[in-house]
Amino acid sequence: MSETTVPATTLASTSTTSSTSSSPSAASSLKTRGRGARISLGALQIVLGLFYAFASALPKLIAHPSAAEAFDRLGWGSTGMYLIGALELAGGLALLVPLLSSVAAVALGALMVGAFVVNVTVIHGPYVATPLILILPLSLIAWARRNHTTELVRWVRRRA
Repeated sequence: MSETTVPATTLASTSTTSSTSSSPSAASSLKTRGRGARISLGALQIVLGLFYAFASALPKLIAHPSAAEAFDRLGWGSTGMYLIGALELAGGLALLVPLLSSVAAVALGALMVGAFVVNVTVIHGPYVATPLILILPLSLIAWARRNHTTELVRWVRRRA
């Protein structure tokens, strides 16, 4: 080999690392994808928060006849209906607060596990799969916003 030639393996590895890491278009593509994911996740949180606050909690809190009938069938009465409605409202609103979003998603996920069990064992209604479907985006939010949980723990410890 002459002094001016470079082995092909060295040249190939140099060109791939420099084109992927220092290329302005690659860096902006990663930023755009990250920004798009954050926006999508935020939109998902807003939609779920509004769903839990208005579509799920509100009928229970205003004692809509359909909600009252379902809780009477369960034997939980108005106390159970108001309690579940308050938990759903708190969780829906907490999804909209960045520091609380991960904890709220976990809590609402646990509530949906309970709703699924009740639907399967007692109600046998047409919406048995709905709680399971809602667990998927809640799990995504809890995982993606998990760093907020550590921030919340640090904040609580500083206050204590």
